[in-house]
Amino acid sequence: MQRRACVLAILATGIMAGPASAYTAYVSNEKDNTMTVVDTATMQVVKTVDVGQRPRGITISHDGKFIYLCASDDNTIQIIDTATLQVVGTLPSGDDPELFVLSPDGKTLYVANENDNLVTAIEVDSKEVRTEIPVGVEPEGMAVSPDGKTMINTSETTSMAHFIDTESHEVTDNVLVDTRPRFAAFKPDGSQIWVTAEVGGTVSVIDNAKRQVVKKIRFAIPGLRAETIQPVGIAISADGKKAYVALGPANHVAVINTESYEVEKYILVGQRVWHLDFTPDHKTLITTNGNSNDITFIDTATDEPVQSVTVGQQPWGVAISPQ
Repeated sequence: MQRRACVLAILATGIMAGPASAYTAYVSNEKDNTMTVVDTATMQVVKTVDVGQRPRGITISHDGKFIYLCASDDNTIQIIDTATLQVVGTLPSGDDPELFVLSPDGKTLYVANENDNLVTAIEVDSKEVRTEIPVGVEPEGMAVSPDGKTMINTSETTSMAHFIDTESHEVTDNVLVDTRPRFAAFKPDGSQIWVTAEVGGTVSVIDNAKRQVVKKIRFAIPGLRAETIQPVGIAISADGKKAYVALGPANHVAVINTESYEVEKYILVGQRVWHLDFTPDHKTLITTNGNSNDITFIDTATDEPVQSVTVGQQPWGVAISPQ
């Protein structure tokens, strides 16, 4: 109770501050098949939109005109017009799409198909499957290098990060990480890939040139059992100096110095924090908290929570408009 009261006090005092710029955040709610639209300036829900079954992965086209949303139980990816918030099309995703990543040029969407053990490459303009790439068992985490040449997929059961050449669509390297890798993120300069292991409780830092793990980061939060600390989503700051890691049922986000690999802070957010995303100015980080049915705004200057906002049931993914 004392810890919760402290967080509520912090959130209450931060309400007046708010983010400096206005963007729109889109949150996929896995349980009630909706997408919540949130104004980041007012930190208020603008609209709730009905979408496909079990929405999870969500991203936005680079021009901000379309949202791509994994409707996992419908085995499809919905295309939503950001101006009208209407579904205007679909992309052929394969079985059980969960996470995806859009290429830097915006032309290709790479999708993890968990039940098929495949990564599907889809041409966005033609809405056609370009190729299917066999990977490990239960693929989930997806990342693409800043230069667009290398794509990463993590397979939960195989416990590997697969390096895929985006030109040949061949798996070139496999790097063993800890149990149940859920997410991958490149540093902005492309030098490293950070991979979370939910059951292993670690983050593996992989050198992109050597294709080797160079550091494993572990977490310890006073008063919490080790098994409750389950790393999932990652967001790395634009300058590459800080990595934010969602720790699942530990209800915290870890702030990591990417040079020293030390955890500088644990931020208390909502229950079972899943994923997170920056506003384009990187002044605010938004987390999705699956069990408390809310999102939390974090001020990245202070690394303090500002406010939590109730959304739909079991919020999973979040994507923020580029302008």
